[in-house]
Amino acid sequence: MKAVLSTRPGPPEALELVDLPDPEAGPGEVVVAVKAAALNFYDTLIIADRYQERPPRPFAPGGECAGVVAAVGPGVAGFAPGDRVAAYLRWGCAQEKVAVPADQLVKLPDALSFERAAALIIVYGTTFHALQDRARLRPGETLAVLGAAGGVGVAAIELGKLMGARVIACASSPDKLAFCRSLGADDSLDYTRQDLKAGLRALTGGAGVDVVYDAVGGPYSELALRGTAFGGRFLVVGFAAGEIPKIPLNLLLLSSRDVLGVNLGGWARRHRETFRAALAKLFDWAAEGRLSVPIDATFPLTETAAALQAIAGRRVRGKVVLVP
Repeated sequence: MKAVLSTRPGPPEALELVDLPDPEAGPGEVVVAVKAAALNFYDTLIIADRYQERPPRPFAPGGECAGVVAAVGPGVAGFAPGDRVAAYLRWGCAQEKVAVPADQLVKLPDALSFERAAALIIVYGTTFHALQDRARLRPGETLAVLGAAGGVGVAAIELGKLMGARVIACASSPDKLAFCRSLGADDSLDYTRQDLKAGLRALTGGAGVDVVYDAVGGPYSELALRGTAFGGRFLVVGFAAGEIPKIPLNLLLLSSRDVLGVNLGGWARRHRETFRAALAKLFDWAAEGRLSVPIDATFPLTETAAALQAIAGRRVRGKVVLVP
């Protein structure tokens, strides 16, 4: 089978396309013929040894995939060859076949494409966990989304609306904000042209927003935190801007704010069945058309480096998917 491997730390062009033996299904495992594997910003970091986790090399990037069961190992029940499935693996999906523990697989509705299923897992899974479990977002509250035109930003807009929130999309250009409004955002704010704190206050009549969803970091985090209401919640999702901000703790004290970390991988490993149930719900919503799961572009496995370069250059709206 073909696989794209990181054999040394480096940029996307350092990845190698290689031939590997097909995996075999061991006890409790299922071999999946990958039909789609989605990429994320963290893939650009993990291949350069700039991510908090460093898998042993060689490894394939791509933490989420969807495909068809090709073989079932001893002791596996509930799955059979031909089943349409998806899995969250953290890395290892940029290859034609992958062996997966059966308890990490979720069956797919027939109406959901492999591409949209793969694209959904990390961004919508992260966001659902963030908004439901961490922030406990309530109907009628106001949610500000930073980096709203990116993968997790799109998920935050759509899930925020499904959960009954008023959504303020924050992004870095007029065309990105127009894209966010097309997804259902109620208001928009260009944080490269307008002070983020002042903008959030103005859009909420001076009260501030109830929840901030921040996948950007850098200079915008503190401004967004200052734009939250008394008792507001600030979700730390990622640092796409490259800089990890340092937050003055007095901002939490003075307005009884909460800063909440969101680590999908750590939570999913500890609550595997809850996570699988959440994914099944998200797959159903996508199949029903309640989640759009926009895909910016698909690339063949041979163009994985180009796909990651597009993500690193912030040239995408929605997700990028590999089609082996």
